[in-house]
Amino acid sequence: MADKGQQQAAKITLVESPDYREQYSNSVQVRMSVWDFLLVFGTMQNHVPDEVTIRNLQGIYLSPQQAKALFNLLGQNLQQYEEAFGEIQLEPVHPTSGPVN
Repeated sequence: MADKGQQQAAKITLVESPDYREQYSNSVQVRMSVWDFLLVFGTMQNHVPDEVTIRNLQGIYLSPQQAKALFNLLGQNLQQYEEAFGEIQLEPVHPTSGPVN
């Protein structure tokens, strides 16, 4: 019998629904409200100079609690990735409007 302070881990079974799919995304837009976060995944293409087209593929709503859990999980995984493969370099970000400082 386990002590009251110890909890037994629940068994987790992953099952894919019939409409499950995996897709590549190189664009993520984040929108938020008081109640939730919306992550919109898409693909970004640059066929013409100075013009980017983003094709939105899927929107996923998350509760604030799930968004924070995802933030923590991604942070841990990025740290492990960089320890294994080196630092991830981000391209310089250029503002699309407003003054440049």
